[in-house]
Amino acid sequence: MKKTILIIGIAISIISCKEATKAESFKTAYIDTSELLKNYTEAKDIEAKFKSKSEEQGRQLDLEVARFKAEASNFERNAKANGQAWAQQKGAELQQRQQQLQYAEQEIVQKLQQESGVEMDSLVSNVKKFIKEYSKEKGYDYVYGTGEAASILYAKEKYDITDEVVKLLNKKYSSGEKLESKKETNAATKK
Repeated sequence: MKKTILIIGIAISIISCKEATKAESFKTAYIDTSELLKNYTEAKDIEAKFKSKSEEQGRQLDLEVARFKAEASNFERNAKANGQAWAQQKGAELQQRQQQLQYAEQEIVQKLQQESGVEMDSLVSNVKKFIKEYSKEKGYDYVYGTGEAASILYAKEKYDITDEVVKLLNKKYSSGEKLESKKETNAATKK
């Protein structure tokens, strides 16, 4: 009797192990998010756009800084000739102007960071939606992200679908198609 129960127990555990192994076989892949953003054309376009804006606004600020430096240079030459009272007054004006230039620079940087942050957040959100739909279509159970904020310490390269996703995203972007999930597209067509 004990042997029969033991044999039945072993048989059940072997069968359940086989079933557990079958149930645990998942289709997985990973995407190198750093590479994706580095190679995705829309992300490059956003980066170029804000680099151009930064350079343009930086040139304007550089002109103001050059004028300020010229005034400061004139101040140093004229300080002895015009007396201490004039030097103190003009020095205070120059100091105030220098602070204004520093504030203007900080304001430009913050404004550009905020604007680019909004666009990049939108891009990342749309890419996540795209990856979700893509993963469903391809039958993946899990798609992991690697890159600067890595959530995978190791994965076989055969599971890397980064290039495939980048190609599809770039194709969609170059065709002028917006990244939206199928649910949003279906909801828009129903209206």
